[in-house]
Amino acid sequence: MARRRYLVMYDIRDDGRLRRVHDVVQSHGDRLQYSVYVCDLSRSELIGLRWQLEDEINALEDAVAILDLGEAGGRGTDAFDFLGVHPTLPSSGATVI
Repeated sequence: MARRRYLVMYDIRDDGRLRRVHDVVQSHGDRLQYSVYVCDLSRSELIGLRWQLEDEINALEDAVAILDLGEAGGRGTDAFDFLGVHPTLPSSGATVI
């Protein structure tokens, strides 16, 4: 099964949880902006990421959004349109460390 590209964004209300969520998401992808990451994941990696995030957040205070952009090499790349300075998108493939 092809890897899919996801945009993961979060808004965490507690500094300790914020650091833990940052570490979890960073281990799965590449930072685009402060709390926005692009992650190329298999289905099982996506499930693992969701489980890890659910363990770290307070569902009554925090928010995490995961947006499926499609296959990493197709729409997953074409969906981005930047203005001004922007990071280089990762090439399709695994980024999990």
